[in-house]
Amino acid sequence: MSSGNIRYGATIRKRYMAVKKEKTTLYKCGSCGKTKVERVSTGIWRCRHCGKIYAGGAYIFTTPVGITSKHSLESMSKASEKV
Repeated sequence: MSSGNIRYGATIRKRYMAVKKEKTTLYKCGSCGKTKVERVSTGIWRCRHCGKIYAGGAYIFTTPVGITSKHSLESMSKASEKV
């Protein structure tokens, strides 16, 4: 079986494979712009090109809450610039 030691049901295996894919995917670096950010440890992500270290989710580079807060901060800064 290609999904490691996960057994007992297709749903669990599908969830495991989805998390494993997100964990091993390379993400885009905000500093240098290259798609070289990899997971170092739980919640720690590092760019292989420029060496910048990021704090993120355990298995995803950016969590849904992080995306929401980033959009909120951007909209608040745009609103303060207009005033």
